[in-house]
Amino acid sequence: MNPVDLYEAASALPTPWNSRSLGRVGTAVVKVLRMDGRPLPAEVHETAELLLVLDGKLELLVEGAEVTLGPGELHRVAAGARHAVRPGSTGTLVVVEAAG
Repeated sequence: MNPVDLYEAASALPTPWNSRSLGRVGTAVVKVLRMDGRPLPAEVHETAELLLVLDGKLELLVEGAEVTLGPGELHRVAAGARHAVRPGSTGTLVVVEAAG
């Protein structure tokens, strides 16, 4: 696989919160997306996911607890954990999702 410019990949997406799959590592999918400050409704996944903020900040509500991540910070959302994006999340986010 050739090098991927994560910022370029995120900025090329047609809309914020529309992720692009960059590839797989084992059974996990690596995605990139752009955040635009809007909140997203709560969701639950059958598998864990890792959220890595490249720039900006990610405001989460995970199982009722507020979590704020800045550039270079990573958060693991456990399988089955209810989580939502709070208002104010902006920047570039990398998501690693384990396959179900």
